[in-house]
Amino acid sequence: MMTLYQLEVFLAVVQTGSFTRAGEVLLTSQSGISHSIADLEKELGIVLFTRNRNGVKLTDAGERILPHAREIVDQKNKMIQDVAEAKGVSSGTLRIGAFSSFSVNAIPGIFQAFRGRYPGVELLLFEGSYAEIESWIKAGTVDLGFLAHPCDGLDFIHLVSDPYVAVLPATHPLGKLDRISIEQLAYEPFLSLKSGCERLVMRAFQEKGLGLNKQLEVAENSTIISMVEAGIGVSIVPSMILPAMPANIAVKPLKPPIARDIGLAVRSQETISPAINAFIKETQILFAI
Repeated sequence: MMTLYQLEVFLAVVQTGSFTRAGEVLLTSQSGISHSIADLEKELGIVLFTRNRNGVKLTDAGERILPHAREIVDQKNKMIQDVAEAKGVSSGTLRIGAFSSFSVNAIPGIFQAFRGRYPGVELLLFEGSYAEIESWIKAGTVDLGFLAHPCDGLDFIHLVSDPYVAVLPATHPLGKLDRISIEQLAYEPFLSLKSGCERLVMRAFQEKGLGLNKQLEVAENSTIISMVEAGIGVSIVPSMILPAMPANIAVKPLKPPIARDIGLAVRSQETISPAINAFIKETQILFAI
């Protein structure tokens, strides 16, 4: 018999493009995901995915049942929200997406404050890139997520602006300046983050008609700071990724400033549960302090 869980697994595989990643999102094994999909395919009498070395892809039959699966899971989520409204915010589970630098710097304080007010609500954290968090919210894999920009199809609640800064080796000549323009960095060996937050930087260079002497692309925040410290190059990064005590580097504001707009995103503020609404309000209070 087809189950809601099988449909949730099906949607998770569609969104992640991988049985392994779907397992990570749903906190189960890759073999468990495979069995659920195999059972669903057997129940429906169709093949839902084709497998290749790059992941999985929906078949034509899978594409046809996708909107129905989404509708069924959406109705289940709406029922859960109605039950939560009847019970208040005394219990339940919130699944929250966040990107790495925000998780390190802000999530502990937010979770601590929320649990102090609502100890019966379980909080689950899903870390990912901007694109992953956006897709998780749209698919219902998470209830809400922290993003660094508004995006189409989601309601966005602004929390804070995170200014970008230039980071340079401690002995770099530009380190003597109070502020640094991107024109002054155009010919420097440049180290670029590839977590998604580099898009604003690339756009700023493009708008000025400037090229970029890109040397390396780095995924981890700590790695780019270590490389700058070693004198390998310079970079422009969000302030939030910097450690509390920066390494042996020079950190300078930009002129004109560049900032990312960090906020909470949900599918629709009109249909959120009391628990989600309470989490949003508690987070807004923390950032207003």
